[in-house]
Amino acid sequence: MTTWRWAIGLPVLRVALVATASVLVWLVVRMGESDVSFPPPPMLAVVAMLPVNVICLMIVARLLRREGRSIREVLGFEPRRLGRDLLWGLLWLVVMYLPFVATIMLVVWLQYGSEIFGRMETIFFDPASIPTLDPVTWTVIAVVGVLTFAPLNAPVEELVYRGYAQRALERRWPTVLAIIVPAALFASQHIWYAPTPAAVVAFVCAFFVWGVGSGCIYRRQGRLMPVVLAHGLVNLFFTLPVLVFVMMGLPVSGAG
Repeated sequence: MTTWRWAIGLPVLRVALVATASVLVWLVVRMGESDVSFPPPPMLAVVAMLPVNVICLMIVARLLRREGRSIREVLGFEPRRLGRDLLWGLLWLVVMYLPFVATIMLVVWLQYGSEIFGRMETIFFDPASIPTLDPVTWTVIAVVGVLTFAPLNAPVEELVYRGYAQRALERRWPTVLAIIVPAALFASQHIWYAPTPAAVVAFVCAFFVWGVGSGCIYRRQGRLMPVVLAHGLVNLFFTLPVLVFVMMGLPVSGAG
């Protein structure tokens, strides 16, 4: 398959792998608790992403080697610039997070009008999706999630959707399309992260906005590291509270 076809094929493959992992995790949980609803809770979905991220990282590394490039080169990783990249990442985190949250609020408002704030409590948390697991199991899940998700998921996703797909598409397509198409695939991946079916539309729209923002930043700076750091901080903020709740002996559902 040529490079530009992989530019579409690799993100599509990742979306398929994410969907498969989510369904498999839910089926495993259902073996112990038949009344657990779909999709699986975000913390279990996070752990399920470990094999998905490893597979995608291996594929993108192989594709880049064929082109005579490396992951480090595409990321633009330079130890001497790490402090500056972190500052850029903090800036881009704010710049992208504000429209991300605004998009969620707008979509929920368009769906439910004046009931927006009451609906927020049920749209983004479903108690029926939380399986009854012992504290040790939850602790292991939380630790694995914190140690593997933020450090691995952010660079892999940015490599797949921006560093590889967007860059390859820019060689054949107008820049706008080269940014929008990977962003749309990135958004569709998050269908499987939505905490409830009612949250799917809000998640897809918000992550599309995030994807477009990341694509524009990558296009402007020509390096992935600032975007990866912003993305990684979001992933860390998502997983770390769960570990804190578990370690304190509090109900995991409270971290939703």
